Amino acid sequence: MTEDSRAEARSEGLDFIRAIVAEDLATGKHASIVTRFPPEPNGYLHLGHAKAICLDFGLAREIPNSRCHLRFDDTNPATEETEYVDGIMNDVRWLGFDWKKHLYYASDYFEQLYEWAVALIRMGKAFVDDQTPDEIRANQGSLTEPGRESPFRGRSVEENLDLFARMRAGEFPEESRVLRAKIDMAASVVAMRDPILYRIQHKAHHRTGTTWCIYPMYDFAHPLSDAIEHVTHSLCTLEFLDHRPLYDWLIEQLPVPSRPRQIEFARLNVTHTITSKRFLKRLVDEGFVTGWDDPRMPTIAAMRRRGYPARALREFCDAIGIAKRDNLIELANLEFHVRQALNQEALRRMAVLDPIKLVIENYPEGQEESLDAINNPEDPGAGTRKVPFSREIWIEREDFMEDPPKKFFRLSPGKEVRLRYAYFVTCQSVVKNAEGEIVELRCTYDPATRGGDAPDGRKVKGTLHWVSARHAVAAEVRLYGTLFKDEVPDPHAPGGLGAALDPDSLRVVERAWLEPALAEAAPGERFQFERLGYFCADPDGRPDRPVFNRTATLRDTWAKVAKQGGAE
Repeated sequence: MTEDSRAEARSEGLDFIRAIVAEDLATGKHASIVTRFPPEPNGYLHLGHAKAICLDFGLAREIPNSRCHLRFDDTNPATEETEYVDGIMNDVRWLGFDWKKHLYYASDYFEQLYEWAVALIRMGKAFVDDQTPDEIRANQGSLTEPGRESPFRGRSVEENLDLFARMRAGEFPEESRVLRAKIDMAASVVAMRDPILYRIQHKAHHRTGTTWCIYPMYDFAHPLSDAIEHVTHSLCTLEFLDHRPLYDWLIEQLPVPSRPRQIEFARLNVTHTITSKRFLKRLVDEGFVTGWDDPRMPTIAAMRRRGYPARALREFCDAIGIAKRDNLIELANLEFHVRQALNQEALRRMAVLDPIKLVIENYPEGQEESLDAINNPEDPGAGTRKVPFSREIWIEREDFMEDPPKKFFRLSPGKEVRLRYAYFVTCQSVVKNAEGEIVELRCTYDPATRGGDAPDGRKVKGTLHWVSARHAVAAEVRLYGTLFKDEVPDPHAPGGLGAALDPDSLRVVERAWLEPALAEAAPGERFQFERLGYFCADPDGRPDRPVFNRTATLRDTWAKVAKQGGAE
């Protein structure tokens, strides 16, 4: 970029990738752009992929006549499954993006890739190597020492063509031979030291079956697939920076139909999170979580099940921007966007997670009534609902203290509070069991305060949520925290992967009480449980036993005050 174009990009607030694209369009290098999102179908997508999806698809959406391809780089049959293909497509759609007719697979190009590998052999730029994997690694050298050439590097073109054809025909066992590029074993970039292009794998492929028993390496298939699809800007995370010379070398050597440009950006690193698919798969395989969609996992499927709105992920990715250097983003940043979206979208409901019974002694036995409750104060169009009220209700145990501190404005003996949407009540006495535990609160209510303030103008500072005991629905509620206890988890630390996990990442409330309307919630429906947080109906639920996952807490001012020695 020229200095003038850089200055113009900065003035427009463009990130460096959009600035590059803007210059390419302005100079006429491209009239429109083609990007691609190229996942390997060897696991479910995670939060880092969400950033890439929003960039690849979002950039193409911003520019007229442009498009983004969804391409599965399915070059390793040992780890890839159709389940992952389906899951990835579902995740991309859920995030709000559509590849339309541009769905591709690297396996679509296997024949062409093979022909180009043969072309490299004919040019004397690739050879079949009989070294073992351990020998190849040992001869790679280091960042300070050059590698050593393979003793098979000098094979003739004819011998290499014969051996490569026999590799394809299935004559040799796995790990007995590979095809390598012939570049420079003294190259400063290790990726250019005669990299492997093809390996033998006698495994069925999820799309091509047993047609092939040799498969291209990712570094070979990726740039050539980009070129086949006329991708203009191939956007990758920084770990591919050292592979760019090989990307460009392959494009330069072969008669490809286009010349894509690889651009690297910083990957997404979030506190208390690991986004390595290898470690995420271990969490699943070793039983540390219930599956790829366990709501503690950083996968898109898990975040969807936990109740994160797709909008929140898109806004989070947009807010953190695109950088050239790796950085660490606070998990609280993501949770902020989740709360912001849910505050506007989620319907309000009442639930009690740690119940204690409150009996209104002067409320007629057998009587019940329906009270108007607001569905969402942020959305006037959401309207109201009816909630049942009766003589016995459940409230949160933490909303009562027998001997409260000075700033505790909830219920205590002789204290008057408001029941949300209902009445003022005053605690008259407590009932305890033989162990001295409070099991019931005895209160009186003021009938004149129904749904509002007291006619005489008296005020109360505390408002409690509640559920009518006669009408309440029993439910299981799963309270999720961070999966990893450390801000920057180290799966290699002493004790192994399990030692890095937070033992309090999941707490299950076996018997919570919900207002009746929540029994009909469909899986995936999101709500704010008033004063408790945001929750999502889980697929494990049944009409007679709903299950809810906590998506995020509300701002916990009480916890801050309590730490300072006071109370709310």
